[in-house]
Amino acid sequence: MDKIKHFYGVDISKSFFDVVDQGGKHNQFSNDLKGFKSFLKAIQKDSLIVMEATGYYHYRLAQYLYEKGITVSVVNPLSVKRFIQMKLSKVKTDKSDAKAICEYAQATEVPLYTARNAVQAECLQLLSLQDLYLKQRTAVKNKIHGEKALGIPSKTVSRSLNRMLKQLEKELTQIETKLESLVKETQKDQLEQLTSIPGMGKKTAMLLIVLTDGFTSFENARQLCCYSGLTPTIRQSGTSVRGRSRISKVGNRKLRNLLFMCSFTACRTNRACRKLYERIVEKGKSKKLALIAVCNKLLKQAFAIAKSGTYYQENYMSKLA
Repeated sequence: MDKIKHFYGVDISKSFFDVVDQGGKHNQFSNDLKGFKSFLKAIQKDSLIVMEATGYYHYRLAQYLYEKGITVSVVNPLSVKRFIQMKLSKVKTDKSDAKAICEYAQATEVPLYTARNAVQAECLQLLSLQDLYLKQRTAVKNKIHGEKALGIPSKTVSRSLNRMLKQLEKELTQIETKLESLVKETQKDQLEQLTSIPGMGKKTAMLLIVLTDGFTSFENARQLCCYSGLTPTIRQSGTSVRGRSRISKVGNRKLRNLLFMCSFTACRTNRACRKLYERIVEKGKSKKLALIAVCNKLLKQAFAIAKSGTYYQENYMSKLA
């Protein structure tokens, strides 16, 4: 980072991306290979390109620049949003967002982007497709239920919906099988170590490995908990505002939901989680709050195991905060 002399903030969307440099110069390029090449020609040496994580839209540009030897950083959109709010900015355009990202990069030590390998990229694509099919399956199930509520459902409609549901179930099974195969190809030992944690299911372990790049994307367990959206937010101001603390819900919803399901099993089979749950409930706190604390405990255990490369040890894990 000491060699960086030029900063570029990038606000990217489906068709275009806006770029603002540290001098305030603004340019817009098409979000395709032609636009990437044009942008590359405009970049000065010793530059840092900073963009927000925006799903598929940022991925291609980040990969392209990285492969061309350009220093890239992909930052959390929430961090940039908070930075803009701190500046009390009331202007919201693609240009202003790109400028804010550039200013954020100059004011903060941003993480450097590391290109994903072919396996990691495919896993992320599979997860995205899995999410799509899960939503479609829910919609089809709701439609089937709605048709039955009519009393005399159309046989043609019912057969079509059931065929679609069966096909979606088949596709989801194939995706899960392929995901497991890919994870075992590169992180077999880590998968086995994570599933040795009582209460940690295989689906949750695989998702953690894929989303964290084998736990290399986070420096500590607290960062991982924040990423999962399981850390509390305090709503308190002066003597009049005393809102209930809630989890931030910022981050991967799928991971959060899977961890919450794991927490029920962990309360029965994981000694450290059970003690934590009982201690919180005994204090008069809600059971839901206790389960969220168990989710955080599971993440801390997973992080400790992934970093140490060992299997679950009850005595050691019981000492984790």
